[in-house]
Amino acid sequence: MPKRTTDTKPAPRRGRPKGDKRERTRAALLDAALALTREKGFEQTTLQDVAERAGMTTGAIYGNFRNRDELFMALAVRQWAPIRPRFTLGSSFADLMRATADAVLASIPEREPAAVGALTFRAYALRHETVRTAFRDEMAKGLAAGATWMEAVFAADDLPMPAETMVRVINALIEGLLFQRFLTPELMPDDVFHAAFAALVRQSPSRDDRASQRSLTPSVRRG
Repeated sequence: MPKRTTDTKPAPRRGRPKGDKRERTRAALLDAALALTREKGFEQTTLQDVAERAGMTTGAIYGNFRNRDELFMALAVRQWAPIRPRFTLGSSFADLMRATADAVLASIPEREPAAVGALTFRAYALRHETVRTAFRDEMAKGLAAGATWMEAVFAADDLPMPAETMVRVINALIEGLLFQRFLTPELMPDDVFHAAFAALVRQSPSRDDRASQRSLTPSVRRG
């Protein structure tokens, strides 16, 4: 049989979408900023430095970031992304804490090379109020989302403290454990991580204790 022919020309192949190019430009700028801040520190890194390292103009930077501080903030968020434990809905709070300890330990190989940058960025933020405020706002969004998730997954009685407080305690525990591990690994073996998160579980009253408390009369509770 003869081949079927058509007069219709195939549509020309389109290039990558503009959004993809923008993301690649943004990633290249962040990579350049990462290298420079590791070499020179945040204070000494300029937008001109970043543009030259990325092989771009400062216009490319302003097309993606309003200023140097916004660039640094985006770099901090990328390099220190939230730790997300593996958790199956229906599991207990104790299961979540075990999974969180495992996830924090699993993050060490990736986070250790970024630790110095994370600490120097925090020092930079302490000296620049606009950066500190942006850092606070970014953290507040993450904490609020975490508290909302926790309230949706667990009953209030399943938690040792209100969800809003719980997510702050967990965040502080993660940060403290990680930086102490990087600084003094000999003093912070894996079992310390598991013990720290297990301690949060032990703070929570058992179901039997809560049932006993609810069965008490008001006069006994006052006593």
